[in-house]
Amino acid sequence: MNKPLSYRPDIDGLRAFGLICVVLFHAFPGNFGGGFIGVDIFFVISGFLITNHIVDSLKAGRFSFTDFFIRRISRIFPALAVVLIFCMLFGWLALLPEEYTQLGKHVMSSVAFISNYTFWHESGYFDNSFDTKVLLNLWSLGVEEQFYILYPLILLIAFKDSTRLVFIISVIFLASFFLIYGWFVSI
Repeated sequence: MNKPLSYRPDIDGLRAFGLICVVLFHAFPGNFGGGFIGVDIFFVISGFLITNHIVDSLKAGRFSFTDFFIRRISRIFPALAVVLIFCMLFGWLALLPEEYTQLGKHVMSSVAFISNYTFWHESGYFDNSFDTKVLLNLWSLGVEEQFYILYPLILLIAFKDSTRLVFIISVIFLASFFLIYGWFVSI
């Protein structure tokens, strides 16, 4: 049985760099465009750490979807609940009824981890400005959690056969590349 991943100062350094990118982007939106790089760094760190956890559990023969999701929920929901409750309380005091209704929709989509789709479908000429959407940054949490619904299943299916794993990851990589390339070309 492999021992668990020990403390990695290089990962903390990457977290710091990612956080600096995000903070600078929000502090100086017109002058610093690297906020998405910070989000990408957090996606990579999360993927690396969770992949190690899943692979170690698979090697030890003790992987469980239930345990995996209980760990995710216990790690994310307490902080998420505090943020969402605070936003609803503050919104009750500070927002107009239509804005508060939209905030409630954003809270519900954040709890369901689909806020990335909610915000994507809200963009338009008559929509509120992005800077009035206090939960907009939760789009990345939606993307991450949607990924972790399928990713453990892929690892479980392909774990014992490295050829199958390479094939599945290659298909996903190529499909995502062509989807994003098609999206960029259409802009």
